[in-house]
Amino acid sequence: MDKKDAAGSHAFPGVQPRFEETLDPDDWAGLRTLSHQIIDDAVDYLRDVRSRPVWRNMPADVTALFEQALPRSASPVEGIYHELAENVLPYPLGNVHPRFWSWYMGASNFTGALGDFLAAIQGSNLGGGNHAAALMDRQVVNWCKEMIGFPVSASGTLVSGGSMANIIGLTVARNAKAGIDVREHGVAAMERPLRFYGSDQVHSCHRKAMEALGMGNRALRCIPTDVELRIDLAALRVAIAEDRAAGFQPACVIATAGTVNTGAIDDLMALADLAAEENLWLHIDGCIGALIAIAPENANRVAGIERADSIALDPHKWLHAPFEVGCALVRDASAHRGAFAVTPEYLEPTPRGIASAPWLYEYGLQTTRGFRALKVWMALKEHGVEKFGRLIDQNIAQGRYLSGLIKAEPLLELVAPTNINIVCFRYRPEGVEEGALKALNIEIMLRLQEAGIAALSDTTVHGVHCLRVAICNHRTRCDDLDLLVNEIVRLGHQIVSASPA
Repeated sequence: MDKKDAAGSHAFPGVQPRFEETLDPDDWAGLRTLSHQIIDDAVDYLRDVRSRPVWRNMPADVTALFEQALPRSASPVEGIYHELAENVLPYPLGNVHPRFWSWYMGASNFTGALGDFLAAIQGSNLGGGNHAAALMDRQVVNWCKEMIGFPVSASGTLVSGGSMANIIGLTVARNAKAGIDVREHGVAAMERPLRFYGSDQVHSCHRKAMEALGMGNRALRCIPTDVELRIDLAALRVAIAEDRAAGFQPACVIATAGTVNTGAIDDLMALADLAAEENLWLHIDGCIGALIAIAPENANRVAGIERADSIALDPHKWLHAPFEVGCALVRDASAHRGAFAVTPEYLEPTPRGIASAPWLYEYGLQTTRGFRALKVWMALKEHGVEKFGRLIDQNIAQGRYLSGLIKAEPLLELVAPTNINIVCFRYRPEGVEEGALKALNIEIMLRLQEAGIAALSDTTVHGVHCLRVAICNHRTRCDDLDLLVNEIVRLGHQIVSASPA
């Protein structure tokens, strides 16, 4: 009788493939030489960053390169690197440059970049398991807890960035306050719809979170802000009472430690008290400002952050880790794991071996997870947390310095209070109508970008359009800010003088 395998097909003895290939190089010595050149070029790239434009537009021949067809056959890696060096490295977003102040990004660091390289070389999957990279991942999470003042018993996970860290925290909040097993039965089975509360300055990722969690945008109630653009506590209390009376279930307050528009920090201590009184989950979006907790001169600005039920923070901002790495922290470790854990038959733990350690994937949405911890770990080991704290103080001092320059310049106007390191202002010469100021300031911003002088963004705060400088760069110096003010005034005068109006 023929022997058959479990699928019923005939079993044949093993036959070797005709060809066996690998992605390893044929010439290791040549690869070593090229790798040394790449490292040398990388050192030069960062050493000389100040001498290059912050940003520049790509010419047509460069953009055309990214429309080439899929490569079908091999090419020498030396040529590939030279193509990259000529057509990619000279045209960055610009956020490692000391005069990049658009949005809110970190400036990376060379040691962290080496960490990313070594993590890629080792190639570990941080879904979990018994290996050194998994232990380092947990250690970096523990360091984040220590920096914020969270208890040792708390839980956490490294994720792609702040948006995902917020979604992790809000998922745990939803499940904890649903009143049912929402993982099993879904949000439609809840007796009363949940309500989440944040200020009218809350980051847009929270809207995405409401959508992704199946609750809809109306589940997030945006509360007005006070003159300092912090959530209005009296208005929040009224909203909670109204929702309870209307049959909703108030579930979570989203406090912000550093709003994206102005850097405003909600009264975290008062919100912690309110959440305790109202039996609400307190989630703190600290992606901008949570790490102020390690800044010796400004840590008091985030007092109360340690009382949160969950926190989102971003090591790729004020710890300047290369993109990307965020961190979600949850006080109740069992609630955190309970929101995500699932054990399929192929990932059951074993008493010994690789599967004998906890699975890190049980604390988030990803099963496959990159080795994000190494770049954070190496930079913290090299510089120490105290230096990172001083650099945060330095950026905040630079924010005050720029605000002083703006106040001293008659043609410039502060539009919002400077809370930490985000400065909102506009060029406002006499004789220009309010309606024309937006176009004038956008033109100034674009000319600064196109000339490679500086990168800043714009926003609207309480109905007033303005330029926005977010100083989150360890390379920025005060003379960069002097240059910025001088160039804005020069460009503004140039544009107004040339206008037929």
